[in-house]
Amino acid sequence: MPDELDRFLTAGPRVGLRPFTLDDAEEFTARAEESVALHRPWLFPPRTAEHYAAYAGALIEEPARAGFLVCEHGEAGRIAGFLTVNNIVRGAFRSGALGYGAFAHAAGRGLMGEALGLLLSHAFGPMGLHRLEANIQPGNAPSRALVRRAGFRLEGFSPAMLFIDGAWRDHERWAITDPCG
Repeated sequence: MPDELDRFLTAGPRVGLRPFTLDDAEEFTARAEESVALHRPWLFPPRTAEHYAAYAGALIEEPARAGFLVCEHGEAGRIAGFLTVNNIVRGAFRSGALGYGAFAHAAGRGLMGEALGLLLSHAFGPMGLHRLEANIQPGNAPSRALVRRAGFRLEGFSPAMLFIDGAWRDHERWAITDPCG
C-alpha cells in the first residue's frame, strides 16, 4: 500500500485524491457513461475523449481551476468520482467554487464524503483558500446532504443562477470557511 499512496496528493482510509491527467480519458468517460442515470438532470461530465480532453485540459492548465480524481485504494485505483475547485480567486478573497460528482459504482458508499474531507484539508492547507462555495439545485437532496455533513452552511438562494440542461436553474448557495483562519 505505501507505493499506492505515493501517487495521491492526499489520502484517507478508502480513497485518495490525485490531479486529473489527460491519460485518464478512457476510464473517466466510461465511468461517466455508466453514471448517466445517476447524474441527470444535475450533472453532465464529459462522456467522449474529445470533451474529456477539453475539460481536463482546462483543469490542468488554468490557474483559476483545480481538479482532483477520487480514486479507491486497491481496485487498481479505480476512479470513484471527482472534485473540482473553479473560479479560484486569490488575494483578500481566497475563495473557490466547488464542483463534484460520484460515479454510479461508488455512489452511496461514503467515498465522496471522505474525499470531500480530504479536499477541504487540501484547499484550506496547501491551496491557501479561506472559503469554498457549492451551488446546488434545491431538488438535489444527495448533494445537499453531502455538503451539510461536511460542515457547509446554507447561505442563500439564487433564482435562475446557472444555465444547465437547456434552462436557467435555481440554486442554493452553501459555503464553508477555513475553521483555522
